[in-house]
Amino acid sequence: MKQGQRSESLPLTYSPAEVAEALDCSEWWVKEQARRRRIPFIRSGSGYRFTRAHVDEIFLIFEERPGQVDTLETRGTSTRPRTSSRLDGPVVQLRARRPRRTRNAA
Repeated sequence: MKQGQRSESLPLTYSPAEVAEALDCSEWWVKEQARRRRIPFIRSGSGYRFTRAHVDEIFLIFEERPGQVDTLETRGTSTRPRTSSRLDGPVVQLRARRPRRTRNAA
């Protein structure tokens, strides 16, 4: 194999900038996701590199599909069980303090 030629058996890799362009996001975001191990990548001497399989998997990781509509969410009710609250003592009316600048000025 001559210098500058690519071997057909080696996979083609993409830079973070190329992946960012394909995902329509910033290069910083791609590097940050790789650094936090949220997306697959290859670590090479020149930084992060991505194969076509990695890019396809990234698309699948961040893909969002419509789900079933939860009837409880649409009505605005909580799924938490209600608890009855008992008040042991009298209710205290809260009063706001004067702002610091007016307290110090006096």
